[in-house]
Amino acid sequence: MAEDTAQQTKDNVVKVHKCPICGKLTDNIKYRPFCSKRCADIDLGTWFNEGYVIEGKNPVDEEESE
Repeated sequence: MAEDTAQQTKDNVVKVHKCPICGKLTDNIKYRPFCSKRCADIDLGTWFNEGYVIEGKNPVDEEESE
């Protein structure tokens, strides 16, 4: 019986996270890690506009190395 209660409590836990765009606390899992479609679209637009950069080495141009 105690084992059933522990499992029920574990399953009823609501996970809240902070949206990386607006900072709002939300439990919405549909757009996780964002709070809404709006914030997800803002982030996607930032990627499309090259607002985020992933550091890495510059590719070697084969014509320049000859």
